[in-house]
Amino acid sequence: MKFPRHYSIIKGELNLAPLIDVVFQQLIYFMLTSSFIMQPGIKINLPQAKTVETITEKEIIVSISQEGVIFYKDIPITLEQLEKFLQRDVSANPHTTLIVKGDKKTEHGVVVKVMDTARKTGINKIAIATMPEF
Repeated sequence: MKFPRHYSIIKGELNLAPLIDVVFQQLIYFMLTSSFIMQPGIKINLPQAKTVETITEKEIIVSISQEGVIFYKDIPITLEQLEKFLQRDVSANPHTTLIVKGDKKTEHGVVVKVMDTARKTGINKIAIATMPEF
């Protein structure tokens, strides 16, 4: 008895569904575990501190660059202009908190001038922004 020998070439297939599932799971994992801290507009390297609090009240953010330039809502201003803006904001809401975001290398005198200007306008709650230490 003679058996017929029929050879058929079967092309291998790679099923991409499990591969795509793994890639999407990795994407979701990295999106959930990474933290994005973005400060639009101004590049400021905040100093680090071990004790960090979060403020939940109405806040005004004033940033000071490394060169000593003062920014109010991403707009470069002078101390006189800052005083006018702060007076306007305090008249709208007297319980606001000023957050000073000063670069690590900013001169201490500029930060003190900004805080003094804020106190003149009636802001009693002033906080200095820091990054948590890891």
